[in-house]
Amino acid sequence: MQKNERKKKEPQKQANLFTNYTIITNQYNMKGNPIWEVFIRSKNGLEHRHVGSLHAEDAKMAMENARDVYTRRQEGVSIWVVESKHITASNPSENGEMFDPAKDKAYRHPTFYDLPDELEHI
Repeated sequence: MQKNERKKKEPQKQANLFTNYTIITNQYNMKGNPIWEVFIRSKNGLEHRHVGSLHAEDAKMAMENARDVYTRRQEGVSIWVVESKHITASNPSENGEMFDPAKDKAYRHPTFYDLPDELEHI
């Protein structure tokens, strides 16, 4: 009977751990903390790249959490955090209207230049 009891208790412990994690996560999100988008500039890069999102009460907490989560191995030299509600994005269903004006500006693309043969990498 003891072996059967152990088998029954182990899954319950695992389920409780998972349930506790889920409850903590849900309670944290239920507080109304906004989502922050995180951008990191790497040591050898010139631009910031989007690396993920996190919940935080304010910008200071978002910056600290981003540092702890996304630069654990000292990958970055600069962090930006932006509250998600301040990001404006184009609508994928309106791509034609958004990007069609660039088609009639062929002068922006150097496709009509004759390049010397020595320039193989261009």
